[in-house]
Amino acid sequence: MTLRGGDPEEIGGYPLEARLGSGGMGTVFLARTASGRPVAIKLIHRQFADDEEFRIRFRQEVAAARRVSGAFTAAVIDADPEAEHPWMATTFIEGHTLAQHIARKGPIGGPALRTLAIGLTEALRDIHRAGVVHRDLKPSNVVLSPEGPRVIDFGISRATDQQTLTMTGRVIGTPPFMSPEQLQAPRGVGPRSDVFSLGTLLVYAATGQGPFDADSPYMTAYQVVHEPPSLGSVPDTLRAVVEPCLDKDPEARPSADELLVRLRDLPADLGGATGPAEGPRRSTRETDTQHHLSTDDHTPVPAPADPSRKTPSPAAAPTPDSGTLIGRRLRRRWRPVLAAAVAVAAIGGGVAVVRAVGSDGSGGTEDKGTDIAAAGAKLPGGFRPWHKTVPGGREDIPDELRCVARGDALFCGGGGVVATRLRISDGSRVWTEKSPGVPVQGMHLVGVTGDTVLGYRFAAEDEPGDPRTEVVAVDADRGKELWSVPSGAQSAAVTGGRTQDAVVVGSTVVTVDASNNRFEARRAHSGDVRWKQPFPAGRACAPVPAGGTLLYAMCAPRSEIEASMVRHPTLHVVDMDSGKLGKAISLQGPVQPVGTTGDGLVLLHTRRKGWETFGYDGITRVDRKSHEVTYSRLSKVYYGTPGLANNTVVVSGQTGIVTAFDPATGWKKWDRQTGVEGLSGPVSGDAGGDGALYLSSASGRVVTLSTRKGEVLATTDPRAEGLAGEQNASPRATVAGGVVVVTAAKNTVFAYDASKPPRSG
Repeated sequence: MTLRGGDPEEIGGYPLEARLGSGGMGTVFLARTASGRPVAIKLIHRQFADDEEFRIRFRQEVAAARRVSGAFTAAVIDADPEAEHPWMATTFIEGHTLAQHIARKGPIGGPALRTLAIGLTEALRDIHRAGVVHRDLKPSNVVLSPEGPRVIDFGISRATDQQTLTMTGRVIGTPPFMSPEQLQAPRGVGPRSDVFSLGTLLVYAATGQGPFDADSPYMTAYQVVHEPPSLGSVPDTLRAVVEPCLDKDPEARPSADELLVRLRDLPADLGGATGPAEGPRRSTRETDTQHHLSTDDHTPVPAPADPSRKTPSPAAAPTPDSGTLIGRRLRRRWRPVLAAAVAVAAIGGGVAVVRAVGSDGSGGTEDKGTDIAAAGAKLPGGFRPWHKTVPGGREDIPDELRCVARGDALFCGGGGVVATRLRISDGSRVWTEKSPGVPVQGMHLVGVTGDTVLGYRFAAEDEPGDPRTEVVAVDADRGKELWSVPSGAQSAAVTGGRTQDAVVVGSTVVTVDASNNRFEARRAHSGDVRWKQPFPAGRACAPVPAGGTLLYAMCAPRSEIEASMVRHPTLHVVDMDSGKLGKAISLQGPVQPVGTTGDGLVLLHTRRKGWETFGYDGITRVDRKSHEVTYSRLSKVYYGTPGLANNTVVVSGQTGIVTAFDPATGWKKWDRQTGVEGLSGPVSGDAGGDGALYLSSASGRVVTLSTRKGEVLATTDPRAEGLAGEQNASPRATVAGGVVVVTAAKNTVFAYDASKPPRSG
């Protein structure tokens, strides 16, 4: 592949000749040394060069690759991870990846299969002898060179004597080739995890399909953890050696040295390739690495749901402009959407609670900042810290709740629960209204009025007909259902953010109707319809609260939604008495609402590819009185989960870096490495006069930061069997007076005294 316009002419003094491939994290070029020796140079994408998270990962990759450079890997020739535009040069290895070979020529058999098995095991032996665990052994990371197989890409490997960057157990890898322990407790994996992956790789090479393949990443992960491997098509002689590698117990697997002895005892000819078994062929995600150096970005897996999978359709035919296609694409059910780390929490089987290092690297919170609540913050009478699990309609679904506090009442919803009422004082449950279906990612509680709680109910997957999703009103005191109405399914498509197909404004609930064609406003308690307002012609809309009784309709052309890129969104003030939409306020898209300040609505400008958000590069503000729009550029692109609290825009990176911005100017206030991955959006609290920000992870770890300087005031240990993974998570914490209430995976809810956060250890 020739160089493209904009490609550099040289990197680190090495003249470039061709582009070999490009992936999520970088581009690989063919270059020459001064003596004419071909080398491959991996150049990190420019948008990642200033991101310390990616730079840390790249440093680790270079260090691991240097440590294991040998006969079975691509030796590192030169590197500069500290350069303005980081790069690494390795020996150029000619050949296709194993994934490419299987895709083009089918399974491998005979003597070639034995040679491959021995070569890969020798490579693994040398990697482990160097003290490195690869952790991502898969077909696209194996190059079939003329001299034998080579193992490449150490982007998520780690030295066995070092801490890994995935501090809170974020699962990174590819489910069909991951070990059970890697899916359950990724920080604790050792060399025997690579042996398991090698076993799956050899089955794939011999049959064209992995031993745990299924129609979805969720089911694949389930089978890896719980089900025996499918080995019927594996040649008998190889099967006898591979089967022990796939034992669920790491200690029962052979080491690479032991496996090498067993393989050498096999006959030269292991038999003919049997051809792939029936079922889906590996997706192109496993065959996109070109030549010899992977450029995969190692984002948490599984990837978004395969568009070829059919989503159950409602029995009733949709109207022509119903937006049902949008709903099927974006209102994805829980299983195929959340990262594998979260998915496996549903699988059961004793998912380990992983303790992460604190901000000081000690494995716990710093011994300071224990008095972080404002003086005078009151606790409910008889309050003691508590920890509860709220059973839902589907106990096999480990979703999360979100909560709203009203006095001593705590109302929560989500995760198979339409709504539940708990007492903040002791966590005791007053009532629960359950949901029978599979939750939709990001949809939890709609809201609370003085006498009504509004949540979502999801129909069971085997339940025929409409509606798939309903907004349900429940009496706040008695827990009795008052009314329900079918809900639409396209708000996230319009806003590019969290799903908000229903919102509460005062004592009114505004929903998107089931056909995705209009807003409907009802009195929250009675359900009486106040008004119905059609969307502007050719546009779909989502409700966006802007504080008090102000509600905007954010609208976008349906053609742009179908094209997966909203570039021309508009805002309209909604008249809450009549439902009429005000004059269109044009925005420079794509933008995502993140919250309100006293002045008005704040949105972040996003970098997107289709429905995927690649970061945020600007702040948009809409004045609540004049509705004037102003823009501020950020100094670079920031990645993570956004939120707004204490008049501060916050972006929480997946590896624990939290960055704060002034919403009026876009000026960066501070950034802080917290050591906790997968943090949700922030909520505000007090800390001795200096506002505090509370952020938490799916495992229940809570980080408290000072708003002004970002100082770490407290960090707690995990409280639930949940692993990081979900991006764009709404705030999991609720501050009620002197109490902090936190939700976590598996419908876990716990509360503690804000002035005495739980100590680690």
